[in-house]
Amino acid sequence: MNERRVVVTGTGIVSCVGNNTNDFWHSVVNGRCGLGTVTHFDPARYRTQIAGQVKNFSITSYMPEKEARRLDPFCHFAVAAADEAISNAGISKNLENLSPERVGVVVSSGIGGIKTFEDQCHLLHERGPERISPLLIPMLIIDMASGAISMRYGAKGPNFGVVSACATACHSIGESYWIVKRDDADVMICGGAESPIVPIGFAGFCSMKAMSQRNNDPLHASRPFDRDRDGFVMSEGAGVLVLEELEHAKRRGANILAEIVGYGATADAYHITSPSPGGTGAALAINNALQKAGMNPEDIDYFNAHGTSTELNDKFETQAIKKVFGDYAGKLSISSTKSVTGHGLGAAGGFETIACILAMRDGIVPPTINLENPDPECDLNYTPNTAQEKKMSTAINVNLGFGGHNAVVILKKFE
Repeated sequence: MNERRVVVTGTGIVSCVGNNTNDFWHSVVNGRCGLGTVTHFDPARYRTQIAGQVKNFSITSYMPEKEARRLDPFCHFAVAAADEAISNAGISKNLENLSPERVGVVVSSGIGGIKTFEDQCHLLHERGPERISPLLIPMLIIDMASGAISMRYGAKGPNFGVVSACATACHSIGESYWIVKRDDADVMICGGAESPIVPIGFAGFCSMKAMSQRNNDPLHASRPFDRDRDGFVMSEGAGVLVLEELEHAKRRGANILAEIVGYGATADAYHITSPSPGGTGAALAINNALQKAGMNPEDIDYFNAHGTSTELNDKFETQAIKKVFGDYAGKLSISSTKSVTGHGLGAAGGFETIACILAMRDGIVPPTINLENPDPECDLNYTPNTAQEKKMSTAINVNLGFGGHNAVVILKKFE
């Protein structure tokens, strides 16, 4: 039996720089940052007052208001991105001409329904337990993004959520890749969604002093690998992909965007928030993915870094790249698209895997904007400030999560 190959046939995005794939990519390539002052609530008392908020989005463009009220905003973003990905893949909403039991969903979140949780906690304290919504639990649980999408399309294949903080979407894509590869499904809708810009979520990250306090200059606040970086900038949205078994995609005449050829997942086993010194856990995950792909480090053309704009992540990720790529590390084209989009937490891997696909398609390495004063400990080619044209056939996406979770996906241009 021939080994099953897994390709990408659809992408969908809701983000602070665009509510579809084309708008997102146009902003990323041109370095048009989507960060600004928080308007979801009054941020005056918070250390950090900036974020990457989704703009001009209405869930009632996708579903009736009554149905929308049964889902948390992170699920709204997930459904909208899934709609675009499914349409982009040339699949009808009723999965016509597909076998529903062979279509699965793994669209996950790092935090889930935190807005619902916060709202209902206020209600509990102000009006008592009898006023709590009977939909509280289904609205806040992370697997409801996958559940809502499966019910929307009638997808009856493998369906669950993956939770690994900022590595969530990358793990969701990687696990979906294996589901298709081992013949448990022919099509997987996968990725991540997040809606964390609420007072309690903001307060938690502010107390950690993990987020940038460049409140008067949000467009320059996310500055991965720059000497003057002072933390990440939170953002929201969803990035969703359709993965498909190659022959299945060919039979229905699908437009194949890229092939997934490797996936690695490891743990630092070190600290609840800090990556392991030297980037050892990330390096192991990258090496595992390369091994699974049957590739050498120098076979990689583009590296989309986790690049959060925090002191430790950027330094240790640089060390991980050097550990894996050796002398080739200095020649590798690297960028952090979080400089433009901010950090989408559990959605980040969805955004960034799609960015890898589009970079290969167009032969453009997206820039790391705001890289004005390079950190001496971050001394690789991060594609500073301006996109670069480059013929590419391979790309790698790396995401790291609180708890020491590391996830890596390797993609190839489909010929």
